[in-house]
Amino acid sequence: MIAMTASAQSDIGGHSDEAAPLAGGQALRLLIVDDHPLFREALASAIALAFPEAVLHEADGIGTACEILGRNPAIDLTLLDLSMQGVTGFEGLTAIRTRFPRVPILIVSGVTDPRIMHEAVRHGAAGFVPKAVDKATLTRAISEVLGGALFMPPDLAAAPAPVRGGDKAPIAERVARLTPQQMRVLGMIRQGKLNKQIAYELQVGDSTVKAHVSEILRKLEVISRTQIVIETAYVDFDQAGGGF
Repeated sequence: MIAMTASAQSDIGGHSDEAAPLAGGQALRLLIVDDHPLFREALASAIALAFPEAVLHEADGIGTACEILGRNPAIDLTLLDLSMQGVTGFEGLTAIRTRFPRVPILIVSGVTDPRIMHEAVRHGAAGFVPKAVDKATLTRAISEVLGGALFMPPDLAAAPAPVRGGDKAPIAERVARLTPQQMRVLGMIRQGKLNKQIAYELQVGDSTVKAHVSEILRKLEVISRTQIVIETAYVDFDQAGGGF
């Protein structure tokens, strides 16, 4: 269990001005998103012991987290609880991944169901850590995710992923179903642009962009913008006919 010791400072309070160095001399900056103050304090304390020079930011909800990420583009990793007030399922994970697709998210959750862990990864999480893990496992999870790896606890990762109904065509084939305008919208979604930004660049109305996004989701057989980004990450768009 992550022990409760002295807390780090926060955006809901303030923080250390220095950060632990990453490779290349860059500073380590982490965001903790959890609506339980005592657990935020415990998690911040555990992280401070492992990364004593790290700058820690804290948020008690998804809205606050997005504000902090918007103000601090140098944040290296978000640690997110799935179960918070006002959030259902993977809504919080999807909201952050859609707006800030370049910031990896490590789920730190009280849930230990392997099906939830696998689904969180499908929705864009870079790792999953139960709240009951020890500090060494938490430290390893943070280090591996920061290094670009996907972290899952061995006992949960060994469980089979849930079987999903229906076989999808390869992603390149699904991308090839898109019209030229939908391909342009897809390219902007992959760049993290919002509907209003897409509408401005294409000189079309918001409703037109929404219609394109809905068709893209349908044709790619996904349910969120985050899944669009994840599933198309390695597509050769020149070959698929999208040359953007």
